[in-house]
Amino acid sequence: MINQLEQMLTAYDVWLDRQPLAANTRSAYRLQVHQFGAYLAQRPPAIDDPLHQPFAGDYAVRDYKTYLKTERKAKPASVNLALAAIDHFYQFLGRARPNVQREDLPEQSPRALKSAEQKAFLRAAERTPSVRNRALAHLFFYSGLRLGECAALNVDDTRLSARKGIVIIRSGKGDTYREVPLNTQVREALINWLKDRSTRFPEFSEPALFLSLKGKRLSSRAIDLVLRQLGTDTHLELSAHVLRHTCLTNLIRRGNDLVLVAEVAGHKRLETTRRYSLPSLEDRERAMEGLHVDY
Repeated sequence: MINQLEQMLTAYDVWLDRQPLAANTRSAYRLQVHQFGAYLAQRPPAIDDPLHQPFAGDYAVRDYKTYLKTERKAKPASVNLALAAIDHFYQFLGRARPNVQREDLPEQSPRALKSAEQKAFLRAAERTPSVRNRALAHLFFYSGLRLGECAALNVDDTRLSARKGIVIIRSGKGDTYREVPLNTQVREALINWLKDRSTRFPEFSEPALFLSLKGKRLSSRAIDLVLRQLGTDTHLELSAHVLRHTCLTNLIRRGNDLVLVAEVAGHKRLETTRRYSLPSLEDRERAMEGLHVDY
């Protein structure tokens, strides 16, 4: 059995070198498969062959998974890497992948800008000569919109005055409708952009809120590039997604109810939250107005 295993591992190495894989992946698979081979070699002799009999292979790999977790203290991502490599080894053998469940990876909170980074971003937005880009920066930072939602906005989706303002998302994720209140900083930035827009494009009938230099609707990709460039100017790696989660994180850290934050974000609420009354527009207005960051 051991000699046969060694021959298979040697043949796998030769086969692996011919596979269209990245060098790092090839190296990782080689290491993981040889470690699995060493584990099989030290197991007591069994009647069933784990390399050729389906159920025996399933049981051997499940036992190996337990060994990795309990004896090697491997983390979920490392266990899953080992299982992926073993799947590849069984592919080489011409066998079906072992029936072994992957580990659930711990969920990580989306990245949000730290306090100093938020100030740096807002200062970069203040310095930009583009009225449009400044409006985009404030809109994402203070409203938590998704990238596609912003790109889909039309001029008539905004309701602006000196004291109040909302932006209407007519078809958010899951085709949902919501109204997001805008604080003072966003209202001022959008009002300035709308003035600049009407001056630059007086003859255009394009309904989009944000326009390119040619007067066409600004695409999601172009909007994201604007925000990333503002980050680059101040040595920050960011995106529209990071700014969205910065806004939502700030709302939560200021003690706002999670149901209110879910309503602002356009998240689907869990069934257990449906028994609570939804936050009113006035509640959301107060929460968004309280998002102001001094910079």
